[in-house]
Amino acid sequence: MPELPEVETIRRALQEGGREGPAIPGWHITEADIYWAKALAVPDETTFLREIVGQQVRVIARRAKFLDLELERHHLVLHLRMSGDIRVQPLGTEAHKHDRLRLSFDHPYELVFSDPRKFGRIWLLSDPAPLWDRLGPEPLDESFTEEEFYLRLKQRQRQLKPLLMDQSFLAGMGNIYTDEALFQARLHPLQNSAKLNRQQAADLLSAIREQLLQGIARNGASIDWVYRGGSFQNSFNVYAKNGKNCPNCGTVIEKLVVGQRGTHICPNCQRMLPGGDD
Repeated sequence: MPELPEVETIRRALQEGGREGPAIPGWHITEADIYWAKALAVPDETTFLREIVGQQVRVIARRAKFLDLELERHHLVLHLRMSGDIRVQPLGTEAHKHDRLRLSFDHPYELVFSDPRKFGRIWLLSDPAPLWDRLGPEPLDESFTEEEFYLRLKQRQRQLKPLLMDQSFLAGMGNIYTDEALFQARLHPLQNSAKLNRQQAADLLSAIREQLLQGIARNGASIDWVYRGGSFQNSFNVYAKNGKNCPNCGTVIEKLVVGQRGTHICPNCQRMLPGGDD
């Protein structure tokens, strides 16, 4: 958390305006402050402050869970990790305890990156391609086909949930949307990926896309104090619903631990496949 829909919501807010802030493309950075130097992956603080000031924000992009602010000469890349968030607020707003980066503009606003748990990271790069090299396909990319997804599942031969959350396999998935997609596709999170036939793989990819798009349409999920303004949590079927009844069959939803992550399933709807292939 935040996952792809939350990061995409922030991207759209920065690009188009939203989440109580205006759009920032076209603005010039007039001042920068680093409040916690370890948040900088590269470069060092002195170089970062020298290079970023004066640059214009061109476009706000996203790759997986990374935000990519394309500037005149560099890319300012941020990864929110477990607890990061971005605010665009009136210039001079009182700093918060967990603020890590502040950018002021030639407009009466500032962008602030906050991160209570200090896992988030910041890069200022001339080319972000090396960061993207380890990432898998974007699940919402129309060029990513059902056949390609099926073949990737067959090749990996891993338990479904850890595989779907592996960013080198599929970019942007996290705990919430993986649980919801597996429930929609009626697949057990411990199922070996190689056991899925083509129709099951197609159903899973369709469920992943539907859950992500629903999350984006609802501005993501706000399940704690970390991420603001989402409403997708009101549409959860299984995530954090352990002890409640399955909306499909009424069976009590269970919580498992899969890959050290809390995992929510309906034990009736999401049975392990008997084995075999198409």
